[in-house]
Amino acid sequence: MNENPLRIAVLASSNFPVAQPFAGGLEAHVYNLVRALTERGHRVSLFAADGSSVDLDATLLPVRTLDLTPIAIADLTITPTAVREHHAYLAVMMELAGALSGSFDIVHNHSLHYLPLAMSSTLSMPMVTTLHTPPFAWLESAVALAPAGANTFAAVSEFAASQWAGVTTDTVVVRNGISLEQWPFGTGGDYVAWSGRVVPEKGLHLAIAAAKEAGRELVFAGPLSDEVYYREVIEPLLDNDIRYAGHLDQPALAALVAGAEVALVTPVWSEPYGLVVAEALACGTPVAAFARGGIPEIVDGSSAVLVPADDVHGLAEAIPRAAALNRRDVRARAEQMCSMDRMVDEYEALYRSTLEASVDPIDERLAIA
Repeated sequence: MNENPLRIAVLASSNFPVAQPFAGGLEAHVYNLVRALTERGHRVSLFAADGSSVDLDATLLPVRTLDLTPIAIADLTITPTAVREHHAYLAVMMELAGALSGSFDIVHNHSLHYLPLAMSSTLSMPMVTTLHTPPFAWLESAVALAPAGANTFAAVSEFAASQWAGVTTDTVVVRNGISLEQWPFGTGGDYVAWSGRVVPEKGLHLAIAAAKEAGRELVFAGPLSDEVYYREVIEPLLDNDIRYAGHLDQPALAALVAGAEVALVTPVWSEPYGLVVAEALACGTPVAAFARGGIPEIVDGSSAVLVPADDVHGLAEAIPRAAALNRRDVRARAEQMCSMDRMVDEYEALYRSTLEASVDPIDERLAIA
């Protein structure tokens, strides 16, 4: 139990619940972080979409909804979803700056919305913002205009930090971690696995092409986040050797990955981290992946075979090479690089240093006197 627990408000997505089965890697990350912080004795309150639950004693901050009037709905310059999201973050930031201003020691922002950053200077408590994405336009604008000292920034990889280097300085790198106990070592099997959101940017179609060329059965799992892509691109490729296992909860997904010969990771954009890589390593499942984004930081030659981005033929050739790697070495890489304990240790240290730096010199002198 932590002798000096903190009161932490964690901001996540107002659109997707932090609950199993997860809508994506961000929801899985927040779920596990909130659980780990709560288990260490911190008092955590989570702002996330309705239906969120971390199955522990963490408070949920309400998401304020907005029913638009017919006149507002008729405004073709906006979408109702964007307005509802704006309303939800505006409401929670106003509450944190007002009625809840004395309720928390620190805010940890994981949202991908610009408002928490834009309004960070209105808070009486400091904010730590984890940069999960590249500097998309609205986020970059909010970061660029945030007053000096209003935010402490953490990037999920050195690659992500480099993407933000032109916008913010002194970004701390805190690589994502996972609960190694929830991703137990497996002995593998006779199929290759792919997991993630089924959207074009995750490149499932390339994984299928590589598996077919290599003569391997592929089993994939994840939410059908882009139904048009699934229906028009993926579904026609399904056969006895290419199978969809569904949108699985964490234990079922862990069993699928642990039972695979190799995990394929095929982003067609430069992902800042790559949580599915860490999950595969924890299961002892070697990775065959495109060398893109933050992925090369997570793996080494004992745990993965990387090929140039979008090289399907190279990925097919990498599958048997990855399968030959020692699964115990793969698990050891996860223990070295991807543990939840390491990540939470680093975030706790960041919270403490941020709080120390935020002390007003006048208040500090009064406290000493």
